[in-house]
Amino acid sequence: MTQRKQHLDPLAVALLLLCFAFWGFQQVLVKATLAEVAPVFQASLRFVGATLLLLLWCAWRRIPLLGRDGSLTVGLLAGSLFALEFALLFVGLQHTTASRLTLFLYTSPLWVALLLPWLIKEERLHAVQWFGLACAFAAVAYTLREGFAAPGQQQWLGDFLGLSAGLLWGLTTVVIRSTRLTRISAEKLLFYQVALSALVLPLISLALGEHWHADFSPFASVSLGLQIVVGAFLSYLVWMWILGHYPATKVSVFSFLTPLFALVFGALWLGEAVTPALLAALALVALGILLVNRKPSPKQ
Repeated sequence: MTQRKQHLDPLAVALLLLCFAFWGFQQVLVKATLAEVAPVFQASLRFVGATLLLLLWCAWRRIPLLGRDGSLTVGLLAGSLFALEFALLFVGLQHTTASRLTLFLYTSPLWVALLLPWLIKEERLHAVQWFGLACAFAAVAYTLREGFAAPGQQQWLGDFLGLSAGLLWGLTTVVIRSTRLTRISAEKLLFYQVALSALVLPLISLALGEHWHADFSPFASVSLGLQIVVGAFLSYLVWMWILGHYPATKVSVFSFLTPLFALVFGALWLGEAVTPALLAALALVALGILLVNRKPSPKQ
């Protein structure tokens, strides 16, 4: 049985920083690759490759994926939400900056905090957590307004798709935490998500009329390789290992680092604007996530 630790040690902190730094960089990488590889087609390749790697990993570790454990229905639901999240995420990058979209995507913990108490009464929110939610969503509303005001662009559409992807990520988490999916292996849980995405996303790509091709430039090939091996396979396995060994609340407060990394990489690589409003929104969303994950005192 896995022994859970009560505090984050240097190994956990280092792995968390690496994961969140790469996830922030990944949004910029995807956006830079859009000029050559259509968004949903790019996501399709990512999850087809990740599914093959996961199958090889499970065969090597002798981890069963197809045994009957009553998780099929909710597993398919979680996988469908996950696939749709990435379809919206990759399409949204066509219309807004990587840093803005990542900010909206990482509202996911806030949606979880808002929705989970309806299913698990022990997860009900207290006054400080409600205040954190109010701060974060006020920042999101203000940032959305900025997107509508952008002249001659569809930035608002990309912002809205990023926010919708964050909601779907939150719904996926709610499904996982409120069903028997909490009792299956991390590999099988990941399999539901990446395998269903590998099946669904190509159909969405075809429905959108995207161009499929295999004559990738060296840059696009490296980008897709990183997205498959590190983004959709290795970093997810590391993340699930961390969640299995360390307190989830202490781990989750690191999540606000991803939009910060996306902002830095987007500014340095793509020349994306870093506005005072965006910085303020990042700070308020980070504060909201910290407050939502704050454990209430016994008196509360």
